[in-house]
Amino acid sequence: MQKPFGAQKAAIILMSLGEEVSAQILRNLSTEEIRKLGTELTNIHGVKKELCDELLLEFTAQFNEDADIHTPGDDFLKNLLPSVLGKDQAADVMTTIELEKEQVPFKYVREIDPRVLANFIKSEHPQTIVIILVHLGQEKASQVLAHLPENLQFEVIQRIAHLETVPPDLVREVDEVLQKELLSVGKGTQQVLGGVQAVAEILNHSDRRTGDGILQSLEENDTDLAEKVRKLMFVFEDLAGLNDQGVRELLREVKNDELTLALKTASDELKNKIFKNLSQRAVQILEEEMSVMGPVRLSDVEAAQQTILNAARKLEKEGKIVLAGKEGGDAFV
Repeated sequence: MQKPFGAQKAAIILMSLGEEVSAQILRNLSTEEIRKLGTELTNIHGVKKELCDELLLEFTAQFNEDADIHTPGDDFLKNLLPSVLGKDQAADVMTTIELEKEQVPFKYVREIDPRVLANFIKSEHPQTIVIILVHLGQEKASQVLAHLPENLQFEVIQRIAHLETVPPDLVREVDEVLQKELLSVGKGTQQVLGGVQAVAEILNHSDRRTGDGILQSLEENDTDLAEKVRKLMFVFEDLAGLNDQGVRELLREVKNDELTLALKTASDELKNKIFKNLSQRAVQILEEEMSVMGPVRLSDVEAAQQTILNAARKLEKEGKIVLAGKEGGDAFV
């Protein structure tokens, strides 16, 4: 253990004095001071007796224990805090400490503009790009993917589809090389990160042009994979499969101008589903607006449809609607 300083010294002193004496000391500290000491305690896994003696002498006290301290700091703190702060507040402080200690791979990369990040990683090996994207979340990954070269988009998506686990050491290495100031990867087991479902979700969040282009490349090179991805994707026309209650719930989240634009290229089936769940007056207004709209850019229509799809996915996550049309979900009878 390196030479301790500041709060580290205080934490070691507390462990040297034991729980009873430490409890009396902590009762005279603020919650913030206890939190800082707690953070240092959880990072202590053992302290040599020589170091304890040195610190106790420094604080004009005498350490009489013959053995080293082998009690993990985590255990010491968990036993100590309830007698100082009470059970509930002690639990809150421990939770805060654990969250602060949590190390998330590629944490700061998520704040980088997708275009900048794509330009930064486009020269990396495709497998390295895959490891980065699967840690960003589907929405961020789709944004970065859209700014990668088209030939690279296909290769990356194909690799994600066949990815299952990534060794933590490899994630850590990529993380550190990508940006030195990123947090190191914390301890943990391998997790299922990729797969066909991950591809479908990324493409669901992609703009129409990017998604269609990647699916076309998949169909040309891997027909079976393309079919599996399509079955797991949810597109605008699938909203026709929503039940009436779900449609009404979604319509409450959608602006009239977005709905008018989105329905420009919609099927009669979907339009009828929407109209069925609007008042007669609202249907009349919507039809009038659509009739006088005139030519519009396809990209604008697709953007409006994507906005509505995003609202639908948000409602699904909140448990307010059930999106039909994707394989793998439970059947309703």
